[in-house]
Amino acid sequence: MKFRSLAGIFTPEKPFTDPLRNQGSAFLEVDNWILSRFVTERLLPVVGFHPFPLNELMLMTAAVCRIKPTHILEWGTNIGVSARIFHETCAAFNIAAEIHSIDLPDHESHVEHPGQERGRLVRGIARVRLHQGDGLEVALSILAADPAACRPLFFLDGDHSYDSVYRELASIVTRVPSASVLVHDTFQQSVDSGYNTGPYRAVQDVLRSTGTGLQVVSQDLGLPGMMLLWKRR
Repeated sequence: MKFRSLAGIFTPEKPFTDPLRNQGSAFLEVDNWILSRFVTERLLPVVGFHPFPLNELMLMTAAVCRIKPTHILEWGTNIGVSARIFHETCAAFNIAAEIHSIDLPDHESHVEHPGQERGRLVRGIARVRLHQGDGLEVALSILAADPAACRPLFFLDGDHSYDSVYRELASIVTRVPSASVLVHDTFQQSVDSGYNTGPYRAVQDVLRSTGTGLQVVSQDLGLPGMMLLWKRR
């Protein structure tokens, strides 16, 4: 059996085609070869695999390609890794989404506050708009100003506590019924590893308490873990 070299598989000049498959299916189905080439060729040289390992990069890009959001709203910008992932995905697959990344005001004190490094990886990119303030409040105000045919994708990667994730997620699913949500740090076995279980427990409690019809796709091979809560359209 002959094996092709990586150089023969990954050609930077080759455009990326839409990886979405079986759009009418109840499942999130994508062409993993296309997304693997995109992640390897486009994302890893720019953002690396920390804090989002390869399986999570695949889920993030698959979510954008499946949902084709009009708006992507995230908070916990830090240096802008996730915002850059969303930008590169939209650019490669011709998805016309506005990307809004929100972080704490400069005067706020927090262990993960990036200071002058805030949004460094997305500075100067017109598609990505940087904001400061409470993530949920700013995001909802953005959507309220542009409600027509809105199809938002939220990304929750803030302080990772149960209370914060529950508050944010419960507000999103009740106030923005068209939304899909990616939640980071959701590894469900973290009680055994000593990792924070707050985000996982918050997701489960929101799903139980709201009775929402969101479908769950989870990457939980190990830390840190990520979940996609999405609505089939």
